[in-house]
Formats: sequence, C-alpha cells, structure tokens
Amino acid sequence: MNPLLRTAVLAAVASGLLVTPAAAAPEVPHEGGLVGRIDNPGPVRAMKQEAVEFFWYDCGHSQQLEIPLERWAEKHRSDVTLRRVPAVWPGSREEETQRGHARLYYTLEQLGEVDRLQLAVFRAVRERETDVTTEETATAWALTAGLDPDKFRAAYRSSEVERATEEAGELLARYQVDELPTVLVQGGHRVQPSRDGGVEGMPAALDRLVD
Repeated sequence: MNPLLRTAVLAAVASGLLVTPAAAAPEVPHEGGLVGRIDNPGPVRAMKQEAVEFFWYDCGHSQQLEIPLERWAEKHRSDVTLRRVPAVWPGSREEETQRGHARLYYTLEQLGEVDRLQLAVFRAVRERETDVTTEETATAWALTAGLDPDKFRAAYRSSEVERATEEAGELLARYQVDELPTVLVQGGHRVQPSRDGGVEGMPAALDRLVD
C-alpha cells in the first residue's frame, strides 16, 4: 500500500453514501465537556496512538492550530503518530477549492515535503490569497517554494495522489467531521475548537487524551 494511504483512518473507510453540508452529521455525544466520542471508531494501533487532523488550507482556525499542533506532536513523538487529512466536503460550494487544496497536500506528502511546507501553504493561501487549486497554479507556487517542477507535476498527476484526494471526502463523511480543525485520537475521540476552549485549548485536550 502506498505510504499516502497507510493510516488507520484510511483502512477504516467503508463504502456508503457521502454526506453533504445539507445533510448535517448527527449530534455526537459529549463527554464531560472535554471531547466527543465517535459512535463507530476505526481500528487502533497497539504501539503508538494515532492522532488524525482534518484541516483546510483556507481555514483560519486550521492555520492557527498548525504551530501548536506541530509542537504537541514533537512533544509526543515517542507515543503518538500525527496524520493529516485535508477536508473535502462533497456537494459544498467549496468542494472544488478543497479538492485542489487536498491534491496539493497529497502531492507534498508524496514528495516528503509536508513538514517543511505545510505552514507555508497556509500563509500563501490565507495571507497572500494565492491560488493553488490547479496543476498550473500549484506548480507555480511549488517553484517559489524551491521544489523541482517536473517532480512536482509527476507527483501531482500520480494515481496515488488522485486516489488519496478522492478518498479525503469519504473520510470526512465516515468520521462525521463537521468542524475544522478536528483532531481524532485513536479513531474514537474528537477534539475541536467548539468543545475545547477554542484552538488554543486543543493541545491541552489532546494531552489529556493521550495521557
């Protein structure tokens, strides 16, 4: 299996109808004001715990979480694996934009450049309003980020990136994600700004979960 898809959440994707913003996710039980538990969690790993962040490059709260989440992941690197899934809401007005952003993310992952460039993409999209939603615009941005344009295009067009981009929407529906950013821990608990005192409260909520 390609490294792009080798995560517990991807293994848990089940076939079925995709939800849209018009068909809101059901209310998730609230556990003591700290986190919510998802009714149908995916498999867990025996060794390291897994945290999966759902984000969007054009989401201010997702950008706000990026540096604290990286610091949190570094603090827990011995016992937690951090994965990311770009949000794609099928049927929404933002779907085309989100799909372009997802394709860029998975291209960077294919090239091993996410750690170096994740925050740079947020800044390009959020602060400079850079269009990175097509192959041409994404490649133009990649060139400014020091990437080889030929290697970037090859990864962008790859079947692995295509498949991962398509499955991103299925994951959002599968895990009933209705707020960004959302971080799932072990496929069974979610941490969100609305539940955990805003973005600034999310790392502490994650600490309590993994501890």
